[in-house]
Amino acid sequence: MGMTPAHTVFASTAVEEELDRVEAPAHATPWQTVVWDDPVNLMSYVVRVFREYFGYDEEHATRLMLAVHNEGHAVVAEGAREQMELHAQAMHDYGLWATVRRAPM
Repeated sequence: MGMTPAHTVFASTAVEEELDRVEAPAHATPWQTVVWDDPVNLMSYVVRVFREYFGYDEEHATRLMLAVHNEGHAVVAEGAREQMELHAQAMHDYGLWATVRRAPM
């Protein structure tokens, strides 16, 4: 029966705690496309954009538009960063103000 060499390293609590603190990779963190209120676009136009681009039904598109209007912004999509950037660019192409941000954890 042999003894464990003195130089053998075992996983320690400190190492496990350090691994717990490591953040998830950026690609695993959801991102959001946020549309902001502006003084130019009509509410009916914003609803039309949400329906046309995202395929949302009238009720969902209206709810999002009202959040934009009343709260100043609304999260219109969540997912991978690259996709959210494409959505934000599409919103710009429609003349809406939009940004991309990490979803709150």
